[in-house]
Amino acid sequence: MTGFYPDPSIIRVGTDYYLVNSTFSYFPGIPVMHSKDLKNWKQIGNVISRPSQMNFMGDRMTRGLFAPAIEYHNGTYYVTCTLIDHKGNFVVTAKNPAGPWSDPTFLPEVRGIDPSLYFEGDRAYVIYNSDPPGTPLYDGHRSIKMIELNPQTLKTVGEAKIVVNGGVDLSKKPVWIEGPHLMKRNDWYYLYAAEGGTSVNHTEVVFRSKAPLGPFVPYEKNPILSQRELPKDRKDPITSAGHAQFVEGPDGKTYAIFLAVRPYEGNFYNTGRETFIVPVEWKDEWPVMVPGPNGVQYSYKANFPEVKQPGARPQSGNFNYTLTFEKQLDPALLFLRTVDSTNFSLSKAKGLTLKLKPETVAETGNPAFVGKRQQHMYCTTETELTFAPKSANEKAGLTIFQDEKHFYYLCKSVDNGKPMLQLFKSTADAKQPELLAQAPLKSATASVQLRIQAQGDAYTFGFSENGKTWTVLKDKVDGKFLSTQVAGGFIGCVFGMYATSSGQPTTNTAAFKWLKYEGNDPVYKK
Repeated sequence: MTGFYPDPSIIRVGTDYYLVNSTFSYFPGIPVMHSKDLKNWKQIGNVISRPSQMNFMGDRMTRGLFAPAIEYHNGTYYVTCTLIDHKGNFVVTAKNPAGPWSDPTFLPEVRGIDPSLYFEGDRAYVIYNSDPPGTPLYDGHRSIKMIELNPQTLKTVGEAKIVVNGGVDLSKKPVWIEGPHLMKRNDWYYLYAAEGGTSVNHTEVVFRSKAPLGPFVPYEKNPILSQRELPKDRKDPITSAGHAQFVEGPDGKTYAIFLAVRPYEGNFYNTGRETFIVPVEWKDEWPVMVPGPNGVQYSYKANFPEVKQPGARPQSGNFNYTLTFEKQLDPALLFLRTVDSTNFSLSKAKGLTLKLKPETVAETGNPAFVGKRQQHMYCTTETELTFAPKSANEKAGLTIFQDEKHFYYLCKSVDNGKPMLQLFKSTADAKQPELLAQAPLKSATASVQLRIQAQGDAYTFGFSENGKTWTVLKDKVDGKFLSTQVAGGFIGCVFGMYATSSGQPTTNTAAFKWLKYEGNDPVYKK
């Protein structure tokens, strides 16, 4: 799945597959995808869909929910996840993966991140990344621990046990053993996890044991997935692969889903960490991923039939669609930190109407913002905006948003009482964005169409007052400013429909008739 869909976890139930991803401080949290064929995916819900479950107010966008894992046992679905910086690890349950999901039950004894569940009969275990024994021997020294969980009460039982210290070989100072999963195949228990940190040194490693709690022996040919040895100058690179989970395909063979990134240059990428798949082969009863001689590919041939998902939005390749806002919002659309359902309305006549809020995207509250992931390096997003600004602090339009300190904002406002289209760039000062360009508009009240084009490391911002002829407000705007490499953190870029009164009270509104998105990556045209 292209775009910002990191930390994937997958479960097969009968002939159905369910996949979840991290969403950090976006709301709703943890999308649930459904598939029959591991290719065609449809979002059926979100795990954290009610503000009463949790919100992320005050958190930076790259905090919030880290690395969910999904499991199924005896008619109940379980998702475990970490709410970072706050109460830590929790579990939620549902009878239907589309939801509704329960309120979270926090697990205070599970100290760490990346919890996943393993069921053995009626016993359950939480497997997670945690502190090393005693004092860390080096930076990034972590451990994998397991603790029993009572599936009825959702309370932990007994003490946690370290099953992996450091990683494959402690003498080599392995870093950030994380994202662990446990599976049983034949007589072996396989514990597998990511190593090296979720960047260019990311890999996947595996251990096995005859018992669920170990002792675990590492595979002598680890890692079982790595892109870091491949030539840096290869064409259309896919890098930073790891955080994998195995699943049995419709053909009975094993596949692995995992995260990786698609940089446009070096380690620069704006699309976040994405979900990929590769075939897995069993060699001497060890699972080895087989991405092919040149590393992870954009696609693999499977010898089982495709099963299309009715009404599903495409998630891979080049695609385009228009979102309209007549009755309900697409479940993939994102708010910042929580949802304020009193702040927007939907109608056939106007589309999505947002009440301007004093909050801005440069702060850590809940501004009037509805966003869609950037899923391609090369893509175009357009909307039709109807908005009559009353003063210079009132602005509405499209933002391309990486985080609070890294975004561009193409908006309608007024300057000296005259209607203007403006382009702002965020700065370190939340209250003082930099004005990059502006152009007068003919009408203060007529609708205007806005366009943002991404072209790898550059963005172009344009507008049209008649829906036919387009004016470029500014092109070749620095895209690296929006990259994870520059901004830091773990998230990808989001195109947002956004309206703000910049700290002042207002009753004004802005209406977005539709949102068009078109992906145009050259790699898919071959």
